[in-house]
Amino acid sequence: MGDRKNVEESRFLKLAKPALKELLNILLEKYEYASVLAVDSEAKIYSVSASGINLGDFGMLCNRGFVVKTYSDGEYAEYSFNKLENDVKKQAESIVEEIEKLKKAVPDCVEKIKLAKLNDEPVSFAKSTQYEISPFTLGAQAIVDKLSALRQKGIDSDERILDCGTRLSCRKYSKLFLSENKDMEQNIMITDCAMSFAARKDSEVKSYFTSASNLGGAEVLDKLESSMEHSVEMTIALLDSEPITPGEYDCICTPEVTGMIVHEAFGHGVEMDMFAKKRALAEEYVGEYVASPLINMHDGAAAADEVASYFFDDDGVEAEDTLIIENGVLKQGISDTMAAMRLNTVPTGNSRRESYRRKAYTRMTNTYFEAGHDKLEDMIASISDGFLLENATSGMEDPKNWGIQCLVNMAREIKDGRLTGRVFSPVVLTGYVPDLLKSISMVSDDFELRGSGFCGKGYKEFVKVSDGGPYIKAKIRLG
Repeated sequence: MGDRKNVEESRFLKLAKPALKELLNILLEKYEYASVLAVDSEAKIYSVSASGINLGDFGMLCNRGFVVKTYSDGEYAEYSFNKLENDVKKQAESIVEEIEKLKKAVPDCVEKIKLAKLNDEPVSFAKSTQYEISPFTLGAQAIVDKLSALRQKGIDSDERILDCGTRLSCRKYSKLFLSENKDMEQNIMITDCAMSFAARKDSEVKSYFTSASNLGGAEVLDKLESSMEHSVEMTIALLDSEPITPGEYDCICTPEVTGMIVHEAFGHGVEMDMFAKKRALAEEYVGEYVASPLINMHDGAAAADEVASYFFDDDGVEAEDTLIIENGVLKQGISDTMAAMRLNTVPTGNSRRESYRRKAYTRMTNTYFEAGHDKLEDMIASISDGFLLENATSGMEDPKNWGIQCLVNMAREIKDGRLTGRVFSPVVLTGYVPDLLKSISMVSDDFELRGSGFCGKGYKEFVKVSDGGPYIKAKIRLG
């Protein structure tokens, strides 16, 4: 491992801070509570494939702006903007005018929920994550050269490989949170990369995808390269894949499939803004067994070092490691500040915005099952007729009814405790969440987190997340 450096502070936020403090003090003369969130984020994306080389700003993640939150008479209001005026007092008066106008615009028929004032205990710090190789200083040419070399290595690995597409995206962002008693700054860099393979046999074309991510920089490309041999082997194996016979099977899930189950089957179901709206069945099961006693589930920006890690959330709550399931029992969910106040609980540091332009929602961060004590070889040996599920593709859940439907790219057959070499694809994984989780009978001592994608709240509001865990053995309906 090379020398690690701290992510640098934002010059933009450093210069803006005195004016933001002045703005905050003016607002505190009018309101019982006021806070300011300031964001400075830059991001790049690079890809190399048969269609060519693409590079540029990752638009959705590039933004600079501010969010003001105020509180009075049991009501909160927010106002976002992206320019600080020279006359701070005049801008503050304009913000107050807009907030009061917004309050008056709410129709009388809309029920107004009165909430308590936010806890504003004194906190002051400036923290940075670390990296080895900054993709922002490494330069576009060096990144494209590395991605091109990886792509060519993938293509040359087997004559049946049609193409190997490679991608890297990186984000460096700084956030500043100010209130009467809080002064917090964080500077964070995340990077993720991926390879997608396509192979052909006669008229049949199959694909396979692998990824790597880190709380850091371009050093993550080494992790991606180390997975190439297995990725090529699985891509070629898919060329002889068969349709699966629907049914319930003993299955072993790789860490990425485990992660999809964690995220889709239970992660969304314990977002407590859904509790407040009575849209999640999990609310009724707190304190009860919802999984095997072998299962411990976590979420939190402080629970791991990955792409969804941070030091404080977008409502100024310090990051936590939340134990959601302990030995099979549902202990609690995750929440933003507004949901926590409505439910009379404590916020867990999960208030996240897509950007300063968007509302904060309860969102997952690093979500996973803890590792166990079983060895993968023993797990495979324990199955007389079943499958090893690999290469998670996509998933969807129904928090209100606890249904799950996920797509897995391949199921590798296990007979009499051995992998036979037969492969089935594609495979749909379905079921009732507690039935699936309660059937888990073995949990490996391996552990892996990945965060190459985004999570949407419904169909929008995208934020980076990571998920994963160990290999798990469970009874799962496949079709």
